[in-house]
Amino acid sequence: METLLLPFSPRFIVLTICAVVTALLLGIGVFDHNPKIWEVVLIPTVIFGALTLLGLRDLTQKSHAVLRNYPISAHIRFLLEEIRPEMRQYFFESEKDGMPFSRDTRALVYQRAKMVLDKRPFGTQEDVYRDGYEWMHHSVAPKARAEEQFRITIGGPDCTKPYSASVFNISAMSFGALSPNAVRALNAGAKKGGFAHDTGEGGVSPYHRENGGDIIWEVGSGYFGCRNRDGTFNPDEFARVASDDQIKMVELKISQGAKPGHGGVLPAAKVSAEISKIRGVAMGEDCISPAFHRAFSTPLQMMAFIGEMRRLSGGKPAGFKMCIGHPWEFLAICKAMLESGIYPDFIVVDGNEGGTGAAPLEFMDHLGMPMREGVNFVHNALVGINVRDRIKIGAAGKIATAFDMARAMAIGADWCNSARGFMFSLGCIQSLSCHTDRCPTGVTTQDPSRARALVVPHKVERVYNYHHATLHALSELIAAAGLEHPREIRSIHFSQRSSTTVVQSFAQLYPSLRPGELIDGTEDPRFREAWAMARADSFQPVA
Repeated sequence: METLLLPFSPRFIVLTICAVVTALLLGIGVFDHNPKIWEVVLIPTVIFGALTLLGLRDLTQKSHAVLRNYPISAHIRFLLEEIRPEMRQYFFESEKDGMPFSRDTRALVYQRAKMVLDKRPFGTQEDVYRDGYEWMHHSVAPKARAEEQFRITIGGPDCTKPYSASVFNISAMSFGALSPNAVRALNAGAKKGGFAHDTGEGGVSPYHRENGGDIIWEVGSGYFGCRNRDGTFNPDEFARVASDDQIKMVELKISQGAKPGHGGVLPAAKVSAEISKIRGVAMGEDCISPAFHRAFSTPLQMMAFIGEMRRLSGGKPAGFKMCIGHPWEFLAICKAMLESGIYPDFIVVDGNEGGTGAAPLEFMDHLGMPMREGVNFVHNALVGINVRDRIKIGAAGKIATAFDMARAMAIGADWCNSARGFMFSLGCIQSLSCHTDRCPTGVTTQDPSRARALVVPHKVERVYNYHHATLHALSELIAAAGLEHPREIRSIHFSQRSSTTVVQSFAQLYPSLRPGELIDGTEDPRFREAWAMARADSFQPVA
C-alpha cells in the first residue's frame, strides 16, 4: 500500500503533477476535435512533458541521491547553491564582511579606480576594541603631504642596471590566467603611471609588450619562455628575452602564497598555439610547472643561478620570490649568500593569504607563512647577516589599500605588490570563478566572447587611477605620522589590540635582531635553533 501511495508523497508529488498534467494536455489535444486546440495546449504540453522526462531521468540516474528521492524539486537546491555566492554578496554581506576581500575594500578600489568620492560618512564601522584591531600613530607635528610618486632603487653592488621602482606595483599574474585584454590594460596602466608589471611565471606575452610598460619577468620552475624542449633551463633564450629594455628586473619564483610547494598542469587541450609559442611548450602535450626547480637543488646552487640570471640579463636586478615555509631553509639561503658572496638584489615575500587563481583547499588555507610574519622574518634574517642594506624586500599578499602598504613597510618591506587590488581596478567583482574560465568581467578568462567585455582604453585609466589614488592616500598617511617618505615607517608607528585592555606596538609584536646577530650567535628563540639547523650546501636541516 505504501508503495502505491509513493507518487502522492511530498517527495514525488511534483513529478506526479507534471506527469498527470502532461497526460491531460495530450488527451485534450488528441480527443478534442477543435483544430485550433493544439495552438493552446502545445507549449504547456512541451513544458510539462519536458519536466516529466527530467523527473524520470532523476529517478534513474545514480550520481545524486537527492535527485532520486526528490525528482525535479531537488533541482531547486542546485539552483540556490549556484546563486548562493551572489545572494550572499549582494544581499547579506555587511560592509566589513566578505572574503577574501570585504565589500568596503572592494568598493574603495572601485571608487579610486573611477576617481569618484572615496570618503566615508559618520565614523568608522570597525570595532576598535576587538582583538586584533590595528592602527597607525599620527603626529602632533604632521608634515606637508609629499607630491612625489614614491620610488626606491633596486639593485645591489653587483647590479649594473639598477631599477627605480614605484613602491606599489602589479603582482605576478600570468597571461593564461588573465585574459589578453586584462594584460594589455594592466601594462598600459603601468606605463602611464610609471610602475612595474610582474608577468607571472607564464612568460612574456605579446600583450605584455604591446604598450611598453615596465616589466618584471618572473621565471618559475617550468622556465616558460626560456626552456629547452625537455623542460630544462635555456640560458641563451633567457639572455635573448631578458635583454629587452622593457624588462627591468628578473625574478626567480621559488614558491607562491596560494599553493607553496605545489606544481601545476595546464592540460594539453588548453595549450593553444599562442600559449605554445609564448611558453615554449609543445602543442598536444600537458604544460607542466613542476613543484621544484631542476636548475639547482642546493642553496649554493640557487645563489649561483641567481647570479647567472643577473649576468645573462646584462646586469639587471635579479632576485627571487617565495612564501616562507621551513625557517631553516631560508636561513640556509642566507648562509649560502655569505659563503658564495652572491647576493640577490631583491626578495619578494608572498604570504599564504595571497593568490589569484585556483589551489587545493588545504594548501590555500593551511600551508605557508602569512605575509606579515614572512616579511618580518626575512627582514630580520637579512639584518642578522648584515646584508639588509643591499637587498630590497617586496611584500605580496592581500594588499589593496595605503594602510595595507604602510603596515607591511612597518615590519620590513621596501615596496608592495598587489594582484587582486589591480584586478578590482579592472572590474573584477570577486565572483570566485577565476578557475572556471567563466569570469563575468573578462579578467580571468581565455574565452574571447567574455574577454571582449573588458574594454582596454577604459580600464587603462582605472588601473592608473587606482595606483595614483592609493599612493596619494599613502602620502597623506605618512604625512599625518610626521614622516616624509615610506622608507621612514617603522614598527613603532603601529599598534595592535590583543585584548580589550591590552595594546602592543608592532615593535613588541615583531622584535628586531641587531645587525650581524645571526653571525655572532643569537639567543632569539625565533632564529636560534633554525640557524643551527641551516646549511649552505643543502635545504635539508642539520641532523
